[in-house]
Amino acid sequence: MSQRLLRPERGFSSRAPGPPPRRRTSRLVSATLATVVSAVLVGAGGGTAQAAPENPSDEQITGAQAAQDAAAAEVGRIAALVAATEARLQQVQWQAEAAGTAYLIAEEARLAAQAAADQAAAQLQAATDAVVAAQARIAEYSRDSYKNSGELSSGMALLDAEGPSELVQKAALLAYVGDHQVDVLDVLESAQVAQATAEAAARSARDEAAGAEAAAAAAKAEADAQLAGQQAALDEVAAQKAQLDQQLQDAQVALLQLQGARNAYQTWLAQKAAEEEAARLAEERARAAAAAAAQAEAEVADSGGAGYVRPAIGRTSSCYGARWGVTHYGVDIAAPIGTPIYAAAAGVVQRAGPATGFGLAVYIRGDDGAVTVYGHVNTYSVRAGERVAAGERIAEVGNRGQSTGPHLHFEVHPGGAMYGGQVDPVPWLRARGINISGC
Repeated sequence: MSQRLLRPERGFSSRAPGPPPRRRTSRLVSATLATVVSAVLVGAGGGTAQAAPENPSDEQITGAQAAQDAAAAEVGRIAALVAATEARLQQVQWQAEAAGTAYLIAEEARLAAQAAADQAAAQLQAATDAVVAAQARIAEYSRDSYKNSGELSSGMALLDAEGPSELVQKAALLAYVGDHQVDVLDVLESAQVAQATAEAAARSARDEAAGAEAAAAAAKAEADAQLAGQQAALDEVAAQKAQLDQQLQDAQVALLQLQGARNAYQTWLAQKAAEEEAARLAEERARAAAAAAAQAEAEVADSGGAGYVRPAIGRTSSCYGARWGVTHYGVDIAAPIGTPIYAAAAGVVQRAGPATGFGLAVYIRGDDGAVTVYGHVNTYSVRAGERVAAGERIAEVGNRGQSTGPHLHFEVHPGGAMYGGQVDPVPWLRARGINISGC
């Protein structure tokens, strides 16, 4: 450690900043503190433990796994059935479409036959009209013949003429009647043939169209029935698959719940083991701390037979002497922050508070006249003018001021000077029954 030479400070206050100074703590309380901390830690560790969750048995998990596998197999089977039914439905749909197309073709043929029948009917009507007209002309001819000549033949009608002029007229009339009689008879015969042909064609077309339409309608009805039946079958297997899917989902959920419960139980076991291990370690640390505190108290209590005690328990990190051209006027005892610091001898506190280089320090003038100095303290529990006994706790190890690590800087001024006249504290303590190793 580098030299830390204290000098008198102006405006020095003997009262410590921050919390008010603590009163003297008995050695018995200090010795039992670690035991109380251990009990608190163990109790806290036990308080965080949760109730053990339910642990499903291996049989339950195996049964749930088997149920899930069975449901999955059944879902696979019904899925194959659904696929086959869908394929059959598609085939029937194609057949229904073909039947519908055949029906449309038959209906189209029926419409064409109906048109042909309508045309034949029109032709029949025309032939009938021609026959009626021919019959009317024949009747007219017969009537004219009867009026002019009665039952006379054509030759007799000519002989009956009274003169050449009338003869010419009657001959022309006979020629006209003869010609038109033959024409009317030909027309009548043609009309009768056309009538018979038209009736036969219309009847054949109607019969053929009606048969094709009936066959197409029957095929379409059968295809529609098959399509409806196949759709019903598909709906049935689809409903079965939905039920099996739900069963599979329920089985999966049940298995996951059991596995989750098992995982939660295992996690709880691990957590419980970790908490027990932490409690055990905390208890061991507390016991070790209690033992160390008890040992420190015992060492402090037994360290001197002439009213002197060891100022702190720790490792000697630096001794009195020259360092890099300066003098280190004390001995450094390294220890964790908070380690107790004890009065090395009975006396009166001269100063407690801020100190140059030390951050915080305590100065005690002993009954033997020597001044002991305690530097780099973290906190102190005494104040100027207060009388302390040898071994009384006056402060805690700290790392304040010009310090590279937590430690106690201990000095001795045998001549009674506050800031000068330092001597090596190790031989001084050894002469009074206190042994500090490392120097």
